[in-house]
Amino acid sequence: MRRYNGGYGKADQQVMQAVYRHLGRRDKNVIVGPGRGLDNAFIGLENGKVMVISTDPVSVIPRIGTSKSAWLSVHLIASDVATSGVPPDFAAFSLNLPEEMGVSQKEEYISSLGDACKELNVTVVSGHTGTYPGAGFTVVGGGVMFAFANEGDYVDPSMARVGDRVLMTKGSAIEATASLAWGFPSLTEKKVGRKLFSGAKSLLDECTVVKDAMIAKSVGLGKEGVSSMHDATEGGVLGALDEMAHASTKAFVVDPNSILVSEETKAVCSAFGIDPLTSLSEGTLLLTCRPGRVNKLRERMSRSGIRIAEVGIVETGSGLWLSSEGGHRSRFQSQPDGYWAAYNAAVRAGTE
Repeated sequence: MRRYNGGYGKADQQVMQAVYRHLGRRDKNVIVGPGRGLDNAFIGLENGKVMVISTDPVSVIPRIGTSKSAWLSVHLIASDVATSGVPPDFAAFSLNLPEEMGVSQKEEYISSLGDACKELNVTVVSGHTGTYPGAGFTVVGGGVMFAFANEGDYVDPSMARVGDRVLMTKGSAIEATASLAWGFPSLTEKKVGRKLFSGAKSLLDECTVVKDAMIAKSVGLGKEGVSSMHDATEGGVLGALDEMAHASTKAFVVDPNSILVSEETKAVCSAFGIDPLTSLSEGTLLLTCRPGRVNKLRERMSRSGIRIAEVGIVETGSGLWLSSEGGHRSRFQSQPDGYWAAYNAAVRAGTE
């Protein structure tokens, strides 16, 4: 895990502003570079082509197992690329595998990375693999995925348009729910019961938006269809919607009561004292769509067994606004993801 200013996870905006100020040589071919709320970079190539590229850490999480850790790592990166509306084509991984992993476990992890890439039709083209002093669980390296598209045949969170409807898939705090259930099985089962505990663990398989994004693409991208997509990760659904509002320089007006929250997530988040709307939610696709295509989008998601809900609208203005009965609106104030505090508290308590 990475630690910043006493907290775990993504760096705060003070650190990120330093990142944005130090980007090396400027290049006119960079269409979209690093920025708040942006999942991918876009680089202009010759003959009207664009490269889409994204990167993320890769992990081995002992509680969920070597193979499933590799699957999750691949899908975390692939999900970011897929939010462009373009499926990833190629990957590169830099692995700093800990000494605690034996040769067979390392082989299992590497082969599982390859299997997950093959299932997504992704080709691994480069990388580095080693074991060094100081390396340990859970973050064991990083990965990059990239793809190619025609100019205009992709989306990013800056492209949301006034009048677009805001929608989400599956539910909130998917990753937080699954991670806590896997990380602290005895405590979770004791607090929520066997049935909800089992359902919470199964949400690990939902921690990907590749399928969701490709279905969204099928109804059309851009002016006549889906105008932007974003992967809800740290900060949860509300944090990601705030990022989309920032990236698009628009106002997102959202009804919190319309946000999908599963019974498993309600129970687990309550047990660990965290807010499901602002906690880790890998697996939730957030998107904006022209009103005339919303029904088609709903139909296609439903046909594939993916829950989808309309949660708001894009308006002129700025920021994320939460609406309530009577028409009152309040501006969302960004807050730390409660997952990390809950995780640390459970570890310090020595619970399982």
